Amino acid sequence: MPVLQPPLFEQGRSDDFARSGKTLSLCASPRDDSVAVFASASADARNPRESKSSSSQRNIYLARPHDAPTSERRIFVTDTSIIFAAVQKLRNDARARNVDISEDDTCARAMNKLTLDYINFCKECCVYCSRDLPPTEPLQFSAEHYRKLYTCFSLFSMLYVPEPGYENVPVGDELMEWLNVHYVEPTTEEGDHLSSLERPWEDETFWPYLTRATIRGLSRASAFFLDVLSNHPSPFLQELSKHLIPLVTNHPRLHQFTAERDFAIAARRWRDKVKSVRLELDRVPEDAREDGFENWWGRVDDIVGILEGREDVVKRVCVDLGGDWKEVCAVWCVFVNTRIRRAELPDIVSDLLDEMPPDPTNLEDVVHSAMFLGKPTSVLAEAARLDVWLAAHLGDIMESLDLVDKEPDDSESTLREHYIISYCEYMRSDPGLWRITVDYLCTCGVIGHQMADEVLMRVPLKLQPPKGAVDADEESARIRSGTLAGVLKEVNASCYEHKREAVRRMVCRIAAQTFMRENEYGLAVSYCVSAEDWAGLGRTVDRMLDVYITHGPQQYARSVAKIAPSLQTLRSESKANGIFIFRLMFAVRFAEFHHRRLSGDLQKAAFDLVSMLQEEIAPKSWWAVLLSDAVELLQCNETMLFTSVDATLLLHRLEEIHIRSTQGSADEYLSILARTTKTGGEAHALQRLQTVRLALARYYAKCAVIGVGGRTVVGSANTQY
Repeated sequence: MPVLQPPLFEQGRSDDFARSGKTLSLCASPRDDSVAVFASASADARNPRESKSSSSQRNIYLARPHDAPTSERRIFVTDTSIIFAAVQKLRNDARARNVDISEDDTCARAMNKLTLDYINFCKECCVYCSRDLPPTEPLQFSAEHYRKLYTCFSLFSMLYVPEPGYENVPVGDELMEWLNVHYVEPTTEEGDHLSSLERPWEDETFWPYLTRATIRGLSRASAFFLDVLSNHPSPFLQELSKHLIPLVTNHPRLHQFTAERDFAIAARRWRDKVKSVRLELDRVPEDAREDGFENWWGRVDDIVGILEGREDVVKRVCVDLGGDWKEVCAVWCVFVNTRIRRAELPDIVSDLLDEMPPDPTNLEDVVHSAMFLGKPTSVLAEAARLDVWLAAHLGDIMESLDLVDKEPDDSESTLREHYIISYCEYMRSDPGLWRITVDYLCTCGVIGHQMADEVLMRVPLKLQPPKGAVDADEESARIRSGTLAGVLKEVNASCYEHKREAVRRMVCRIAAQTFMRENEYGLAVSYCVSAEDWAGLGRTVDRMLDVYITHGPQQYARSVAKIAPSLQTLRSESKANGIFIFRLMFAVRFAEFHHRRLSGDLQKAAFDLVSMLQEEIAPKSWWAVLLSDAVELLQCNETMLFTSVDATLLLHRLEEIHIRSTQGSADEYLSILARTTKTGGEAHALQRLQTVRLALARYYAKCAVIGVGGRTVVGSANTQY
């Protein structure tokens, strides 16, 4: 493999490589279309241990089938995707109304307009790439490439997507206009050169120019140079030119008439006038048919022969002028058979191609021939060789117009879907085009949706701040402030648009895990809820509570401060899982309790503590922690923060912990408090609870002295104590 650097093995040594017990393996990238190629142990390797040890030193070669789009190509892909979306809307609307696009005038007119939009974008990109200004980066595709797309799409539009009412009219004028727009002959420079000469007929390019201007329907240029012949030394040619000028300028064209019958009558009368010129031409003496530079009579004979519609003359003259089968076909439809319809073109072109076959090395010419022959399947196959973009968008319109089969093949994809999926594989070379790739894939049935799901799940969300950065960028800041922004917002929007709910939940679950790792618990909770990942929500709550155990109440209160809005939303949703919501409620209330305690609002802090126990929000494993945190409030000398009823509740919870612990449930009641002690043991946890018991006893004594809550209650409480 000499193309690999460094080479995997020397040229001609493939047998040695195979005998070494190795084979070539590849691994596809989940993010784009690239693959990693490397040597690995073959299935029948005799010494797997040796293969395993050598694998750590193997080279990995990265390859990709497509080059990622550069600036000009990316603009082209992005802009044309807007038209593609409009075509899909038209298809869906027609399907909803149960109408056929090709048979409904409104839909057909809209499809014609959208096809013209494609053509205009191809033209604009061709013009852009033709500029003399130095590009900011090398062009990925030349202006010539976009010119080919321009000619192919415009020919397709002319042949297959005409304006409503023009489907069955003679096609000669439209075909000649297409030829003149895309294959300009004769050139303006040639005309300027000849018009600057005093005796232009003496120039070798004069008669080819005049002949081609005539057959291309360039009446002004033809009339000008025919008028120049009034100064020719031959009186016969002077007279003939006077008769040819009105024939050229008054050649009937279909667009000049409101009815095809009127056009046919005018064409027949015009042809009678051509016959009179033929009679006059034949009367020119043999010895007067040359002027010393050219056999002018033979040149005029060719022009008159074409005006007469003589088939052999049309073919011969076009070939002599360097034209191809396309030019012969256009001239044929204008001069030989002026009543040819689109449906009749394949028969004529088939005969022409037998004599003048298309250039097999010229993909543009091959695509054109397939279009003229009325072979949509071949058109798409050849268009894919030219540019997969062309095949995808032609196939999309063809299926809408019932030009190709809509039934899936053995691969369970229609012909249209096959080329659109191929185009999406190309777009995957640029991960930044994932949104457009998903839009295209979601128009391709079950297979397309499955592929779109895989793309969506692998879009880099970019939620982590840059490594080594002191402050996150503006986008990351918006995300972390609770605003759905950036890539994550776009992925969610795409999932909603294409109804990929399972993928949306998966993405939200991934985002929640990322935020949880970065201790952004408010966002983690929000995305767990959005994903309806209740088990994930439970894990997030556990991680939040671990902050209290590991870092203390101050950091815990700060970490959980932004979760309250999510909690309010959750409580209003019936689909929320109650068990995990209660756990989250406790985490939030516990954080609010410590926030108020640390800020000096002890009265509200005491109320929060009692309500968590009274409303049974706090899990039993956290009762001991709450009671331990209550010591500071019980020992407050400034005011009595608890009523005797509140103190009784605290005492009841303390007694339950003590009794259950002695009955073998210490792990259920004391494990959390034990983790907050220095040794993490139950003995230290029980010692902390003795401090709570002492604080409660003193609080009861103070209540009895000042009469808080009544002596009966206090006495009862003391009796229980």
